[in-house]
Amino acid sequence: QLVESGGGVVQAGGSLRLACAASGRTLSDGAVGWFRPTPRNDLQIIAAIKPSGGDTFYAPSVKGRFTMSKDDAENTSYLQMNNLNPDDTGTYLCAAEGSGLRTVVTLSVRWGVWGQGTQVTVSS
Repeated sequence: QLVESGGGVVQAGGSLRLACAASGRTLSDGAVGWFRPTPRNDLQIIAAIKPSGGDTFYAPSVKGRFTMSKDDAENTSYLQMNNLNPDDTGTYLCAAEGSGLRTVVTLSVRWGVWGQGTQVTVSS
């Protein structure tokens, strides 16, 4: 199970730190990512960390502003979001590599374990 927290309402230029706490699984066993639904209801990957070598990925729109990390001891992943703008508004979903009812394949990873999401709203 994945549980996100840390969302909220912030003014443009502000910061938020999202957290994704895992239970019943070890996050470090596979890739971990953050996604956001698009207006077309697709799932856009925002950031991801792969287990081997800790390679990280960032969507071009957030590179340089967002930083993803994970704390293996706490079994938690974090997404530090700085210099937010209204285009960053949306529901942020944490995902882990694995099988599930809803599966998205991107970055050569099968994302099948999902949290419920946390809402981020950036006002101008």
